[in-house]
Amino acid sequence: MTEALLKVDKLVKHFPITGGVLGRVVDKVHAVDGVSFELAAGQTLGVVGESGCGKSTTGRCILRLIEPTSGEVWFEGKNVTAMGKTELRSMARDMQIIFQDPYASLNPRMTVGAIVGEALIIHKLTKTASEYQDRIVELLETVGLNADQMRRYPHEFSGGQRQRIGIARALAVSPKLVVCDEAVSALDVSIQAQVINLLEDLQAKFNLTYLFIAHDLSVVEHISDQVAVMYLGRIVELASAQGLYTRPTHPYTEALLSAMPVPDPQFKRKRIMLQGDVPSPIKPPPGCHFHTRCPIAQKGLCSTESPPLKKVNEGHWVACHLRA
Repeated sequence: MTEALLKVDKLVKHFPITGGVLGRVVDKVHAVDGVSFELAAGQTLGVVGESGCGKSTTGRCILRLIEPTSGEVWFEGKNVTAMGKTELRSMARDMQIIFQDPYASLNPRMTVGAIVGEALIIHKLTKTASEYQDRIVELLETVGLNADQMRRYPHEFSGGQRQRIGIARALAVSPKLVVCDEAVSALDVSIQAQVINLLEDLQAKFNLTYLFIAHDLSVVEHISDQVAVMYLGRIVELASAQGLYTRPTHPYTEALLSAMPVPDPQFKRKRIMLQGDVPSPIKPPPGCHFHTRCPIAQKGLCSTESPPLKKVNEGHWVACHLRA
């Protein structure tokens, strides 16, 4: 593996819960609980898991949109978590995000040209008005939109077109890392495929690195080089896309894959039904967080000791006492 562009080491984010007249901290939400991984330049890491498992919080902590409780994030050898506001503002050019909701992430009072060109003004990337206009036109055409649409407003576009505008905005500063935070989950299935194909084309053209966050394993199957499966704030399995889909090792990954639809009607996949609900992140269970729903959990070991992420094969790590 080449030198990692992004390194995340033991990232933790706890949200305080306040109560009473004085607003004292009475408890905390364990949103992210010790996440570590590396991502090489030009690669895509898919992060999947159920809603509330900490995927989006991880992505936003990496960009410092949310301040992490502890842990470190290294980007190109620089500690992002130790940066001041001035240095972080400069770093923002290399690290961008595409938000989940294309309806809420665009300012309805601004034209598409102003939305895409805002970052050009903030970072002073163009010198003249004509250069500014040309760059906006170039960005819109790169994502499959017409130049004459730059004077229209977001409400005049469909959901897929709005997400293309969001992609153009992220590309305006020529970033190296793009966090795709559920970038296709709000779109129709056919539009999802178009946007994913666009992201793959842009990655090949500009050598982009993606952290692709999704709750659907089928969405990340083709775009990802590696896939990390999260459960209740922790990574339970990390492997190459091919390794994860052909040889899932963690019981939770097996359950997720069993729920994926199969296009071949002759092929019958055995469905694994998990018992109970996801525990509250306010009071996660001790030991392995998954042991309360795991079909192979053993009393004592799984309920008292937290399993570390262990290497089981080349490029394949699993956090399970019984499988690692």
